[in-house]
Amino acid sequence: MLLGIDMGTGSTKGVLVDTMGTVIASETIAHSMDLPRPGWAEVDADAVWWREVCAISAALVAKMPAHATLGAVCVSGVGPCLLLCDADLRPLRPAILYGIDTRAHVEIASLTEEFGEKDILDRAGTLLSSQAVGPKIEWVRRHEPQVFEAAAGWYGSNSYIAARLTGEYVMDHHTASQCDPLYATREFGWNRQWAERICGHLPLPRLVWPSEIVGQVTAAAAEQTGLPAGLPVAAGTVDAYSEAFSVGVRRPGDQMLMYGSTMFLVQVIDEYHSDPTLWTTAGVEPGSLALAAGTSTAGTLINWLQTLTGGAPFDELTAEALGVPPGSEGLLMLPYLAGERTPVFDPQARGVLAGLTLRHGRGHLFRAAYEGIAFGIRQILERFDDGHSGTRTVAVGGGLKSPVWAQAISDVTGRSQLVPEQAIGASYGDALLAGIGAGLVPADTDWARIAREIEPDPRNRAMYDELFATWAQLYPATREQMHRLAAADPG
Repeated sequence: MLLGIDMGTGSTKGVLVDTMGTVIASETIAHSMDLPRPGWAEVDADAVWWREVCAISAALVAKMPAHATLGAVCVSGVGPCLLLCDADLRPLRPAILYGIDTRAHVEIASLTEEFGEKDILDRAGTLLSSQAVGPKIEWVRRHEPQVFEAAAGWYGSNSYIAARLTGEYVMDHHTASQCDPLYATREFGWNRQWAERICGHLPLPRLVWPSEIVGQVTAAAAEQTGLPAGLPVAAGTVDAYSEAFSVGVRRPGDQMLMYGSTMFLVQVIDEYHSDPTLWTTAGVEPGSLALAAGTSTAGTLINWLQTLTGGAPFDELTAEALGVPPGSEGLLMLPYLAGERTPVFDPQARGVLAGLTLRHGRGHLFRAAYEGIAFGIRQILERFDDGHSGTRTVAVGGGLKSPVWAQAISDVTGRSQLVPEQAIGASYGDALLAGIGAGLVPADTDWARIAREIEPDPRNRAMYDELFATWAQLYPATREQMHRLAAADPG
């Protein structure tokens, strides 16, 4: 048996899988993040991450089939995050989460000025943004110096769990490549001059690949988790990339499109390529590279609209949206209600409804929201195509339950989407990484099976091309006004 566990934004999920990819059992524990101040997003690493990994491990070990043995475990998690711990692995403050935590905007600007935008893009592959870990380390150093001085190591979500399980101080290459500007992506190693400048006395973790066995479960960890002492532990990685791995996104040109509270895109590439509007990272498999992008809203926008318009059941709202013709009868939405990440990277961006008339109803609003999200995905995919055209798109996530959303993305982008039979998530990819690392399955094992394909409707292409051209003009045309309104907002 193989055990995979993923610590997501809203829950921790674990699966027990055999070496053929059959899921034997699963467990989920819901949790929430803390939002103590505007722009802050945190989690208590011990109370949430570690305790939930312990609980899920114990529950799944108890469900092991008779005479079966556990061969390896791997844990992934949200990221890139920043957790500072003392020498006894006690967290010194809550973990600072990925790009949704925007506290380090001053540090982003100062480090960009110090190192140079062009040099950062060339060395790290990605410009500094709220997604970067380096500015967050700098923020702690400036604003919480007592925490920084007391720290003996810094961790991401999965590397913290690996340390708690094995005592090893490691970080996987992919997570490290999102710790800009500390990692030299082209060279697959620490960018030591900049890393030592920002990290100061903090040692740099040993770099490993996500499937690499980093150590064995210690006796102390075995007592808390129920896992057998001596069990091999694979490094793991950021959850979105483990999920991409789980659905067979592994060859150059393969893309994953994740439908969720936000949308996240990953594409495997065959040679180094950097773009100021994308994230260039190390991939999951040794020596691989990937491009990534993410929006700031998606499912959160639909949930907001549902609440705003009276909280009608989702099926009723879907039926209303399906009753509106593609194009929403001239209504366009810019879905920047929480700012935007790729490709504008503007936390002060705001939502826009354009073309609204008295004849537009609730169904129009929902279809326009789905189409606005789809236009944003087309904009991102066109940036991907500038460097490396995608050849195969695999779609995952809860948003696929909406026929309007999924079809709008295929129609707007002109791309087919492959939907896998098993869309369990990152924990399934973790189990596969554990099996590969422990040598229990071949390195090229792929458990993914495609169940269906969402094809674009060619009848809508010309109309969507025209609407996209108009939609793409909305942000640059209103940016100045957005920023004035954002500055006037006391929140």
